[in-house]
Amino acid sequence: MSDLLTTVPAARAFCEAARARGAAVGLVPTMGALHDGHRSLLRQSLAQNDVTVVSIFVNPLQFGAGEDLEAYPRGFENDLRICAGEGAAAVFAPSEAEMYPQPPVTSLDFGGLSASLEGACRPGHLAGVGLVVAKLFAIVGACRAYFGEKDWQQLAVVRRLADDLSLPVDVVGCPTVRQPDGVALSSRNAYLGADERAAAGVLHRCLLAGAALIEAGERASAVVEAAMASVLAAEPLLGRVDYARVVDAATLARREPLRGELRLMVAAHLGGTRLIDNLGATVPPP
Repeated sequence: MSDLLTTVPAARAFCEAARARGAAVGLVPTMGALHDGHRSLLRQSLAQNDVTVVSIFVNPLQFGAGEDLEAYPRGFENDLRICAGEGAAAVFAPSEAEMYPQPPVTSLDFGGLSASLEGACRPGHLAGVGLVVAKLFAIVGACRAYFGEKDWQQLAVVRRLADDLSLPVDVVGCPTVRQPDGVALSSRNAYLGADERAAAGVLHRCLLAGAALIEAGERASAVVEAAMASVLAAEPLLGRVDYARVVDAATLARREPLRGELRLMVAAHLGGTRLIDNLGATVPPP
């Protein structure tokens, strides 16, 4: 059974005590509604650390006006069962009042890393992610922290946060877990109806189409992005496409001609559900 920690002092004391006895600490930050993608993070942490702490907190700061804060999937008892079954040492599940005893006045600006893609489509989202992650790192202390590559821009922001602030945290990116048709596991998949779920694989197909062009030698981002958009347009159930782009994997900036480590990124709507996905591609040096 995982220890249930609900206060900041309790979580801090738990992690400090673990390190004092020589244990390496792993942190898996989540918003709950755990699925096999979260299990993969947990398992990697368990393999690399002596003690794994899972945080469960639906962070209001990363939801904008009109987004799905109230409807966001929640299943706390099932989350606790998963954590215990996988072998997590503790679950840190604070209330909103515990995490934010007063409205925060600190804000984080990630410059070009948050200027486009999710940053442009969801103003304030990445700043909210950055603040809650900074708080979690401050509470847990020296650790390895595990984040899924499905949220690639978030992972880039968190890595930069740890580097810029010289935090004693090793940020570990973990591969996206997919279903057989390529759909990336996400808590928001629970919103999809049967027809929408069947159509959701189009996001992965558009990424594969773009990556295939790059592998075949295409070096113009506009050509790759047009191919991605064409795949998306062929799915009649797909609604608004927020972006379908290929960017530098580290800086998230455009590269012309395409070179080095790249990331193909897509965000689109199926019914009332907004889905995101990404895929890596590499242009070898000449």
